[in-house]
Amino acid sequence: MNGNISSNSCDIHDFKIPVFTSVYSVVLVVGLAGNGTALYVFVCLTRRKTANTIFMINLAISDLFFNLTLPYRIAYYRLNEWTLGTFLCRISSYAFYLNLYSSILFLTTLSAFRYIAIVHPVRAKSLLTVRRALAVCLAIWLFVGLATAPFLLATPHWHRGRLLCFEPHNMNWKVLLRLNYMALVPGFILPFGTILVCYAGIMRRLCWPTQRLHRSARSSRRPICMVFIVLSSFLFCFLPYHIIRTVHLHLMSQDRHCRPFTLAVQKAIVVTLCLAASNSCLNPLLYYFVGENFRKTIKKSGIFRAVKSTTFCTESAAVPEAPEPNGARCLALASVSTQSAP
Repeated sequence: MNGNISSNSCDIHDFKIPVFTSVYSVVLVVGLAGNGTALYVFVCLTRRKTANTIFMINLAISDLFFNLTLPYRIAYYRLNEWTLGTFLCRISSYAFYLNLYSSILFLTTLSAFRYIAIVHPVRAKSLLTVRRALAVCLAIWLFVGLATAPFLLATPHWHRGRLLCFEPHNMNWKVLLRLNYMALVPGFILPFGTILVCYAGIMRRLCWPTQRLHRSARSSRRPICMVFIVLSSFLFCFLPYHIIRTVHLHLMSQDRHCRPFTLAVQKAIVVTLCLAASNSCLNPLLYYFVGENFRKTIKKSGIFRAVKSTTFCTESAAVPEAPEPNGARCLALASVSTQSAP
């Protein structure tokens, strides 16, 4: 289920190693930078927390937890052997599924709250509270954490003189197929259906003639961006992985001989697994374009002013004929930017 193939199946070792190492390396850098910055802005710089802020904080925490386990996966595929012990193998397996399904549910609840805020603005004031958002997030963590807890039992095993992790070992594929459907319905189908209904209601409300008169183009841009980003996550990251995983488990439970279609599906599992992991790189776009006052908070923090001052100083220093007063002005701007930063 992690995209790796048992000894009785087609060998795609030469295909999956470069794909996993390259994609995971990019996801690691982009995910840590984007989600780390977002978490700092939401927790440390955002004074007024809203229900949307609470969901985005928890979403960033989920992504960071998964991103922090990626170095172990990268080392495993580079060394072609697991050398980090049983505990880290279990945590790395657990982190992927915890992040996958918690992200799906956080995005779904965020979409539902946004639907209520737009379609039922009067009731939203009493329903969309920070306390309710915290309660929903706690329920999601408990549900997903317990549902994916069996992956904490995963252990590395020896195969042909190498210690392997993330590999199927003595698995009953028919049992895995049943477990797949048990996770598929509450973990993907119901949330996907929920966001489709919510976004249909949002777009219908925004397209009403009277609503377009009362809402400016700028205020309508945020929910439209949210619809586009969240639907992109579901359509390009979550949907392909769940479809190919289900097809793969059906094949493995019926016929494990290497056939051209089986080989293609096993390679597709690797690609769709990488797409699912890359979801943590899309979420920072959601924070930036949809997060309430996210861009304003970054600008007020002095980061942009410091960057502009540094650029001005660099350009002034690069011109030998620049008069001395410009240098003094450069130092003054840098000083002001430094003092204004929190």
